Amino acid sequence: MSGLFITLEGPEGAGKSTNREYLAERMKRQGIEVVLTREPGGTPLAERIRELLLAPSDEVMGANTELLLVFAARAQHLEGVIKPALARGAVVLCDRFTDATYAYQGGGRGLPEARIALLENFVQGELRPDLTLVFDLPVEIGLARAAARGRLDRFEQEQRGFFEAVRQAYLDRAAAAPERYRVIDAAVPLAEVQARLDRLLPELLERCHG
Repeated sequence: MSGLFITLEGPEGAGKSTNREYLAERMKRQGIEVVLTREPGGTPLAERIRELLLAPSDEVMGANTELLLVFAARAQHLEGVIKPALARGAVVLCDRFTDATYAYQGGGRGLPEARIALLENFVQGELRPDLTLVFDLPVEIGLARAAARGRLDRFEQEQRGFFEAVRQAYLDRAAAAPERYRVIDAAVPLAEVQARLDRLLPELLERCHG
């Protein structure tokens, strides 16, 4: 079995974490080693950078500062978790990866894609996800779900226009490379979302043993 890198993407309230756990359990039943991780974060140092990125603050964080922190955490995450797991043949299920940077810092903050791509190549080399699941839902539904969870983080406090741009960036990236992306309607009941994941499972298992 070769390693498989699957990322789960989507805006606030899309249910990525819940569905990541569901997918992991289904794959573990097949005897597959699954590593669950997230971005920003995944290692102790990267989790400390996550705290800087998400904590509300009186000091305004510049967009480029935000971008560099994201990739600093990613560099640590890749070396400490993702690359070793893939090297030993595990399946890595990661809650957000570089598509989130294109969506949030590119779409939401308006930073040039070329700047993000430069850092992507520098930090990741040729490593890209094998498959990306984009959990899509209308902004108002996602924000309502996020608010119901409790205190909002620094990103969740952004205005609706920010999240509309984030959503569109995700959909544009998925449309541009349909061989890598699967867009999943996350606005429907959870049982329907997980039924879609069940239908994807044979493809994932085939890739694991391919």
